[in-house]
Amino acid sequence: MSRWPRGGAQIEQLIANKQLQQVIGDKPMGNTYSRRRRAPSRRQARDDQDPDSAYVLAYDAARYSGTAILAHQGLRPTTSGGHYAVEVALRAQLGDGFRPFGALRRRRNELEYPTGPGESTTYAEAQRAIQDAQGLLQAAQQLMPTLSIF
Repeated sequence: MSRWPRGGAQIEQLIANKQLQQVIGDKPMGNTYSRRRRAPSRRQARDDQDPDSAYVLAYDAARYSGTAILAHQGLRPTTSGGHYAVEVALRAQLGDGFRPFGALRRRRNELEYPTGPGESTTYAEAQRAIQDAQGLLQAAQQLMPTLSIF
């Protein structure tokens, strides 16, 4: 269990820019975050008849997975860094493995902050988001035991 050699300079820059902050403690906290959100099931999304909400729930689950990885390293995003800091930190340390998170984040922003009428998602797009979120959650759970405090 060691600090990630990849992306260390970018994480330090995010901390210096107050987009991430170090959490004091000697015990990783990632499991706490990973238990908070679960991706909705595909059946739930279909039964709810609300693909926009299903998409946002899937994104939230993916975000909690990313936040869990950071928390396990003694890091957390600040209000100025927000969701984007999670994406940058994941990309810096893990490369393309967590790339779906960025796409989910951008699409969620389009749904939550539309620039015009009629911006919504489809059931199929929500299904893909749920699959991506479930994959990110599984990857985070496998990855966290290998991490240590940053």
